[in-house]
Amino acid sequence: MPHSRRYPSSERSRSGNHHVRYERHRRRRRTRSRSSSSSAQRDRSRRRNRERRQRSRSYDDHRLSSRRYCRGEREEFVENGFFRHTHFSRRSHDFRSDRDPGADPRSSRRVRRHRRTRTRSRTHSFSQSRSLSSSCSRVRGWAVKDDDEGHLVYRAGDVLQDRYEIVGTLGEGTFGKVVECIDHHRGGSRIALKIIKNVEKYKEAARLEINVLEKINQKDPENKNLCVQMLDWFDYHGHMCISFELLALSTFDFMKENNYLPYSISQVRHMAYQICLAVKFLHDNKLTHTDLKPENILFVNSEYSVVYNPEKKRDERSVISPAVKVVDFGSATFDNEHHSSIVSTRHYRAPEVLLELGWSQPCDVWSIGCILFEFYRGYTLYQTHDNREHLAMMERVHGPVPSRMIRKTRKQKYFYRGRLDWDENSSAGRYVRENCRPLRRYVLLEAEEHHLFFDLLEGLMEFEPDRRLSLSAALRHPFFSPVRDAEHFGGSRNISR
Repeated sequence: MPHSRRYPSSERSRSGNHHVRYERHRRRRRTRSRSSSSSAQRDRSRRRNRERRQRSRSYDDHRLSSRRYCRGEREEFVENGFFRHTHFSRRSHDFRSDRDPGADPRSSRRVRRHRRTRTRSRTHSFSQSRSLSSSCSRVRGWAVKDDDEGHLVYRAGDVLQDRYEIVGTLGEGTFGKVVECIDHHRGGSRIALKIIKNVEKYKEAARLEINVLEKINQKDPENKNLCVQMLDWFDYHGHMCISFELLALSTFDFMKENNYLPYSISQVRHMAYQICLAVKFLHDNKLTHTDLKPENILFVNSEYSVVYNPEKKRDERSVISPAVKVVDFGSATFDNEHHSSIVSTRHYRAPEVLLELGWSQPCDVWSIGCILFEFYRGYTLYQTHDNREHLAMMERVHGPVPSRMIRKTRKQKYFYRGRLDWDENSSAGRYVRENCRPLRRYVLLEAEEHHLFFDLLEGLMEFEPDRRLSLSAALRHPFFSPVRDAEHFGGSRNISR
């Protein structure tokens, strides 16, 4: 962090009360020395003193109220035309504790005169700097502030750490925001900066994520295993900030902007293979991601071609390169760490998590199955927000919950006499019956590669975690034969085409 310009407390302190006390003392001495003055002269002197005190108070009040402070932080103009946020340990209007009651008033008066001179020269040089460069259109407000939710308040053009120039916002979540930045220490390259809220629970989660990302960087220094690469991290006035390589749209956002048009079977195959490779790398290093979903699968490049669909009378996008990477390790958990009872976003949550039977790496495999189904169909398989209804949907798609899982779960309230306690004739029961069907009935085309895909899904979405397909086995599945053949003959892991 660059050092801000600091001044001794005697220089920073400007006290309206000091003005009043000093003026009163000076006038009292003058009055005593003029004991022979007339009463009219004394009255005029008192009136002048009152007017001076009023002007002094109004000046000090205006001066203090016109300056903006927030958490003892401010921005200073630097030579290249940007503002950088800097810090000083105490607010300049916290002067009362700094005053020496025995100080000489004359020296204080000289300090005030000197301070005013320095303030004027500083303001003048600032104005000159603004007029010298067109880059000064990026000039920002003076204070570093947080909003009511704990987000850092920023604008395009702000520079953090005298290095990261904010270009714009890429996304927002409960954790904070992700912004695109120009990294001036990396030759002006573009990076993604994750700015965590100034809230303790999110800051602690960010520290855990940094620990995971550092382990990933150690195990994969050449960034070959398709997990997003962390470039740097720092604490910025209470906001944990993590810089990453800049990726493109998430697979969910691309689909959303494309009217939820599903991906082609070829694109699904390539993306599925990469996701399995990335998550297998995590599992091999005793990590479980726990929050896999389309929002956390990002394209490396989301450029697309456009084809007009005459039947639906609309343009449809097709991503050119299906190369993807896995992001968001804020919930990733090592095998030897505490495992919270509930993990994963609702629609991608495995049955053992719903039943609180304990979870491990197979819960990621179930999530991958749900993601691939969504890529294939364009919508989520389990559209619900209730545990009992969620279990009813699973039974509708995959068959009854295994009796062994029912016997072991503490959630016996969901079951009656060894079966799911569910009324199929209720409104919720009719909703499940109308919106869910056995998995194989979702096949779009009676072709071999489509049936191979659903065979893979059945393995990835087995009810019992012990019987669920491992990712090593999944990568050897016949559905991925075209990708493996291309990788073998290509001589490298270029699986994006």
